[in-house]
Amino acid sequence: MKTIYKTLMVLGIVAITSTSCQKEFDKLTLNKNVPTNVLASLLLQGVVNDLPDLPDSQYEIWSQYHLYNYDYYGNNRYDFSGGKFYYTTIKNVVLMEAAAIKAGAPATNPYSALGKFFRAYFFSKMTLQMGDIPMTQALQGLDNLTPAYDTQKAVFIQVLKWLEDANTDLTTLINSGTTTVDGDIYFESGNLTQWRRVVNAFRLRILLELSKKTSDTDLNVAAQFAAIVNNPGKYPLMTSLSDNLQYVFLDPTNYYPETPSNFGQNAGRKNMSSTYVGLLTASKDPRVFVTAEPARYLVDTQGQSATDFASFVGADPGLDLGIMYKNAIQGQYSFIGRKRYYSTFTGEPSIQVGYMEQLFNIAEGINRGWISGNAESYYIQGIQASLQWYGIPTTGTFTASFYRPGSKDTGVPSNYDNYTITTDWNTFYNQAAVKYAGGTTGLTQILQQKYLAGFRHNGLESYYTYRRTGVPNFTTGTGTGNSGHIALRFQYPTSEHDANTTNYNAAVSSQYGTTDDINGTMWILK
Repeated sequence: MKTIYKTLMVLGIVAITSTSCQKEFDKLTLNKNVPTNVLASLLLQGVVNDLPDLPDSQYEIWSQYHLYNYDYYGNNRYDFSGGKFYYTTIKNVVLMEAAAIKAGAPATNPYSALGKFFRAYFFSKMTLQMGDIPMTQALQGLDNLTPAYDTQKAVFIQVLKWLEDANTDLTTLINSGTTTVDGDIYFESGNLTQWRRVVNAFRLRILLELSKKTSDTDLNVAAQFAAIVNNPGKYPLMTSLSDNLQYVFLDPTNYYPETPSNFGQNAGRKNMSSTYVGLLTASKDPRVFVTAEPARYLVDTQGQSATDFASFVGADPGLDLGIMYKNAIQGQYSFIGRKRYYSTFTGEPSIQVGYMEQLFNIAEGINRGWISGNAESYYIQGIQASLQWYGIPTTGTFTASFYRPGSKDTGVPSNYDNYTITTDWNTFYNQAAVKYAGGTTGLTQILQQKYLAGFRHNGLESYYTYRRTGVPNFTTGTGTGNSGHIALRFQYPTSEHDANTTNYNAAVSSQYGTTDDINGTMWILK
């Protein structure tokens, strides 16, 4: 008995000693220079930096604004591959919300309210690219590595609910005196009033993505659209360009994609597209003098004026790249405006959800009969807001600056030839191609002007608008590939085929038949 007692005492001492040693070891190995808790504000910074689709990407090619002219650098083909999943970003949204609660925030706080918007934003991006996606069973980590797919309809119903709830929560916070959020990079002091306007403007965009589903009573698209526009007290919308959700570039920490430093390497790889430039020149639109350069062959060899609208020419997107490259090096096409996009390191802000788009969206809703109102008024405001964005007066003068051939530095003002451009709103607007006509023609005009205002902004939104409406007219040919078709969707990432095979196969089969078809028609397009 004494032996047993002594043995138990020894074991107890060993256990206590081991536990004490482990605690000392843990204490000694704790790195006091590494945070053990991440602030919600820091997680918000990561999320909002994942939000933008920045300019000079393939999205501009597929929206037929820009075109590659040399296949070493890229091409203009619609041979879409895998879309992009944002689950890692959404997981950080979840962590952000949890960090706010852990720090003592109430259940309804700025991070939880914006978290609903971010869920809506990123899940909608994924479903617009691919169709059905994992949502309900997503983000469960090791508890569920093979989540089932939710239908696209279910995703949009949830997206609209998140946006409604985000507006409600932001209203509660603002009314109670909480008007800012730490960690924001878009609005001064993280202005929640402006975020609330973004939420509602974005909701209008989502409802228009569902324009083919107005008969679906589970969605009530037209009624939701009307409820927002007709009740600004409950659903405030953007009131000016200052409300844009826009990504601002900084020197020297965050350069614009085009700069004086990379001009020599980048500038000739892409030329302007006839889809974009043709719409501008057909209506003698002064924006072309800001966003594009005149075709140098027409000016320097043919003797045309640099400010003649006929001197601005985009390439046909369907053109074979060999032919396009030959024409480009001969100076037969316009290139992107050097002064606006290559003369500084900060370019222009990149709008993700903006005032101009909102105005055209409301005009479209009125044209479609979803709400009563004056579509022409919103249409005019949209065009004028776009002119304002470029510093072009509706009536007056402005300076157009074109880069002088042979110059060595786009950052030097003396390397540009300057021209005074005179604008007259009445003359411009009263052109048959511009003046709002109402009906089907009016809808086309709204969508064309929305496309023009979207240059370098809004990611794939111009492509999505074409996909659901056919406006503007996207041209095809040898250079666009895909057997002359504009692809209707992106495939799922290959990781889904490999790691979530059963659910992936079920999703593909239920939507597109036997293959993950880029030309398959997703639910919102039927």
